[in-house]
Amino acid sequence: MKKFLEEFKAFAFKGNVFDMAVGIIIGSAFTAIINSFVNDIISPLLGLFGTVNLDNMSVVLKQGADADSSVVLNYGSFISAVINFLLMALILFLMVKAVNRARTEAEKFAKKEEAPAEAPKKSDELVALEEIRDLLKAQAEKK
Repeated sequence: MKKFLEEFKAFAFKGNVFDMAVGIIIGSAFTAIINSFVNDIISPLLGLFGTVNLDNMSVVLKQGADADSSVVLNYGSFISAVINFLLMALILFLMVKAVNRARTEAEKFAKKEEAPAEAPKKSDELVALEEIRDLLKAQAEKK
């Protein structure tokens, strides 16, 4: 039993599992924000252009004796879910794009730090002066 608890502790508190749990919690909270955005802001704005309220958009396929026995196609709820999905996908895309850009910039910066500094290129005049110096030095050594 002790070994099981140690293995579970190693698994549960491993960085990836903990990060995933935090991501799920933040994702569910963010989903609530997107749902509120669609239901409380987008739907009323659509209502300005007519009597559009996504929650009330439906078609009765089969009339029943009461509301519970009727067959209703709530396509407005589906449209709301699609808008929620598209907004979440767009925001997730923008976040991933920003993270990838930051990662690329960080890798470029790390490569610049790792690369040894190249010696500055010598000017033609300096090369000529060094050759003259070497020739004079060689002549002086011959004497």
